[in-house]
Amino acid sequence: MAAPGAPLPDDYRVWLSEVMLQQTTVAAVIPYFERFTARWPSVEALAVADDAEVMAAWAGLGYYARARNLLVCARTVAARGGAFPDTEAGLRELPGLGAYTAAAVAAIAFGERAIVVDANVERVVARLFAIGEPLPGARTAIRSSAEAITPAQRPGDFAQAMMDLGAGVCTSRNPRCLLCPLSDQCRAQQEGGPERFPVKLAKPPRPHRQGHAFWIERDGKVWLVRRPGKGMLGGMRALPDDGWSARADGSAAAPLSGAWCPLGAVEHLFTHFTLRLHLSLYSGDDWASLPQDEGEWWQLDRLDEAGLPTLFAKAARLAIAAREG
Repeated sequence: MAAPGAPLPDDYRVWLSEVMLQQTTVAAVIPYFERFTARWPSVEALAVADDAEVMAAWAGLGYYARARNLLVCARTVAARGGAFPDTEAGLRELPGLGAYTAAAVAAIAFGERAIVVDANVERVVARLFAIGEPLPGARTAIRSSAEAITPAQRPGDFAQAMMDLGAGVCTSRNPRCLLCPLSDQCRAQQEGGPERFPVKLAKPPRPHRQGHAFWIERDGKVWLVRRPGKGMLGGMRALPDDGWSARADGSAAAPLSGAWCPLGAVEHLFTHFTLRLHLSLYSGDDWASLPQDEGEWWQLDRLDEAGLPTLFAKAARLAIAAREG
């Protein structure tokens, strides 16, 4: 983030940070952002990066489609000479940039008056104007109200200030209204109920899935596969699994014939469902049946370098703890 009144920040870093911050907290993003910019300091450097290395570096940050879109966008920008478009409309034409990201980059990196509304800004504006319509229908009114107060001068400073206000003062619970510079103008505060805004409808419970993963170990190495490029955790290294379609009893077709020992299960929360992933250890020796073009043996003492997504990192920790126990 640039200090108020400072020169506009680097467009590559603004874009990268905004993509990382989608659905993710600042605290979680900071170490990833620092590692990415140290390893790939420009959009040109990222454009020529190996896909597997980028996906591994992203591991643990979640929402992995963002990493795939990151590479596609970087290569598109590099092919156009390495400069991001300097308008919101131009940014919207890049792959992977939705309305919010394009507006944020336009305002913060290029100083264009763009209407930047993330979850924090949405909350501030809904309370400031006491917008009572429930989300998501209220977003049209919220955007219209945000547009009414967005200045033409230093719109990037304004956008970042609003984001900070929502993150640190106008929080979802227990907003710190006494510290808020907009308190005197806030209709929700005047009505005595800022926490009621924005109004949200009750969410239906997440469905629960069962799945099965398989730990195949040999000579201090574990067998990892590469997930398909599209779909959940696309392009990531992972343990072999059943596609998370096992029956409730945890049974699943194993990738190798022979004896299997149950090791337990791990739970993981995805955006739209929860998953209980059962893990089994292979105790046979039919290594020749493994499709060599679909996986690789990974040294156990270097497993933290494999870039396993959080779900499979949990499963790996369970297997290693069982071995050591």
